[in-house]
Amino acid sequence: MLRQYELVERVRRYDPEADEALINRAYVFSMQAHGSQKRASGDPYFSHPIEVAGILTDLRLDDETIVTAILHDTIEDTVATYEEIERLFGPNVARMVDGVTKLSKIEAQSESERAAENLRKFLLAMSDDIRVLLVKLADRLHNMRTLHHIPNEAKRRRIAKETMDIYAPLAERVGMYEFMKEMQTLAFQILEPEAYESITKRLAQLQEGGGDRIARIASGLTLLLGRHGIQAEVTGREKHPYSIWRKMTERHISFEQLSDVMAFRCVVADTEQCYRTLGLIHERWPMVPGRFKDYVSTPKRNGYRSLHTSVIHNEKVRIEIQIRSEAMHAQAEYGYAAHWAYKQGTAADIGGTKVSWIRDLVEILDHAESPEELLEHTRMAMYQDRIFAFTPNGELIQLPKGSTPIDFAYAVHTDLGNQAVGAKVNGRLVPLRTAIQNGDQVQILKSAAQQPQPEWLNFVVTGKARASLRRFVRHKEREEMIALGRKFYDEIVSRLPAPLGPDALGQALKRLHLGDEGALMEAIARRTIDDAAVTEALMPGAAGIARPATRPLPQRDAVSIRGLTPGVAFRLADCCHPVPGDRIVGLRRPDAPVEVHTIDCASLASGSADADWVDLAWGDKSDGGTARLSIILRNEPGALGAMASILGAHAANILNLTLVHRDGSFHTFLVDLEVHDLAHLMRILAALRAADAISQAERVRLGDEERWEAA
Repeated sequence: MLRQYELVERVRRYDPEADEALINRAYVFSMQAHGSQKRASGDPYFSHPIEVAGILTDLRLDDETIVTAILHDTIEDTVATYEEIERLFGPNVARMVDGVTKLSKIEAQSESERAAENLRKFLLAMSDDIRVLLVKLADRLHNMRTLHHIPNEAKRRRIAKETMDIYAPLAERVGMYEFMKEMQTLAFQILEPEAYESITKRLAQLQEGGGDRIARIASGLTLLLGRHGIQAEVTGREKHPYSIWRKMTERHISFEQLSDVMAFRCVVADTEQCYRTLGLIHERWPMVPGRFKDYVSTPKRNGYRSLHTSVIHNEKVRIEIQIRSEAMHAQAEYGYAAHWAYKQGTAADIGGTKVSWIRDLVEILDHAESPEELLEHTRMAMYQDRIFAFTPNGELIQLPKGSTPIDFAYAVHTDLGNQAVGAKVNGRLVPLRTAIQNGDQVQILKSAAQQPQPEWLNFVVTGKARASLRRFVRHKEREEMIALGRKFYDEIVSRLPAPLGPDALGQALKRLHLGDEGALMEAIARRTIDDAAVTEALMPGAAGIARPATRPLPQRDAVSIRGLTPGVAFRLADCCHPVPGDRIVGLRRPDAPVEVHTIDCASLASGSADADWVDLAWGDKSDGGTARLSIILRNEPGALGAMASILGAHAANILNLTLVHRDGSFHTFLVDLEVHDLAHLMRILAALRAADAISQAERVRLGDEERWEAA
């Protein structure tokens, strides 16, 4: 454990103006507050915050951040209070200590709720001051280094999984790659012990067999660059076990098939020498196609800049090489911590610009309804690989792979996403579900009259877009439920024995323990409150004498459609008679139910000019529809009976039977049938075609009927 004077000297080495007295007071306060508390390892608990502070001195952080690290567990684990911290160490330190507190006292009904609530409070604190995140990451890193002392295996695995899911991606997002790699390695060792042991053994064997291969390759790179006047610091290492395991699982290959397990770094003076170095390396060794990445001209979202390439080296091995300047290397080593200006008191702003991914995460907090949804959207925002796209003005927008113009629009601004009606990619009009490629220029076409479409949820990939759309769907559904509930409420009021007074509704809300009028209407529509309870709340004693309800109880529809906001009316089109199992699309017109058509319906081409298209799918339990068949019977006794027998054997009810054409040898009938789904219809058609009395059996659409009528 660091002694008091050693910690102070570490800070003063890089910040001579640091407040030495403040650090000393914090050291003594924390030691006294934690007293005789012990960690699972048996060490004094006080050693943990001091080690966390020591980790942060390597990042050259300011004195307030170091003091926060020393005090970060005092509010949670000791009798110290927020007010006491604020009085002794100032409001900034008190606010950060409160933000870093582990929040372990939160009681929740499930593990996901506890994790989501921790994440919610943590992200809000982080958005106010990014130093909170830096301290929290150092805290988690030290906890992972000592995790093996915890005897409970289930607890170790829970902490390791939380680290892998949340804290390692957060470290990557702020560019602290060394933190990320160590966290991943330590968590991987707990979560996949057999895989970790296997890979580390293979790496050890590789070192024994290759001798000083890494040193030889690094020396060769240094000599090559030196001959051309470039002074470079070249270092080499083997990739860490988790990185190797992830590549093996993603590519479905064995360790022997993984050729690029060695990585080298060339640190040169400036950007110009970065590109010169790249040229010399590509001239000397063949480049591996598809493995070059230029993060200098297009930095990662966390500010990371470097050139990455892979080449086939002389020793018949594939190696990865990173090329960066000294300034880029500092950014890569320390991430946003490298930007920290001591004593400036900036919050989550780096260089005057709000850290955009933190802003997006905080916006997701406002949109998420459930703990599971919050975790899903947050991990989505942190985890996915990125691509780069540009606005028409040349602004760079980073998105996950597979993003669509809708994701792009929401990344620019929520209002732009809400009003999107179309998109142009590289000047060409494209569907909104088109996947954006790296380097595309995207222009979003918008209209103030547009609203977000629920069917966009079928293809958006970003957490921000998904959270915004789900929020709109919930809001729209509630509006429709309130409107429906108001109709039922008016019916209830009409059955009362006397008119209501002006305060009756307000008193009823109190009796029913509801917050507002909208909550009552929604409860009535969803039938979470029955009519009798509403009647009694509006006019006590009237439930027994009010006229009975005339509206029927709601029936569950046999057919349900995914892609429509719940409560939106729809009808199955008569032109194509869709049945469950058909690929379907909707046409939406003002003040009319959504028309559900099969995707190949002939009327779509001519009848959709004044309608919006809606992507639809059948609900999981949809059952029942009407199909129209054309059946040609031989003109012989018993043919009609054979057809009826087949339909009856397949439990297909005949709704209508029409003779549309006859000649000497054949009769043609149009038959409307009730069927369960497309598979049921296909079995009926197969049985009809197999019968000797039936010459032909086909499903028909509107265009076919018109041809027959013309004939």
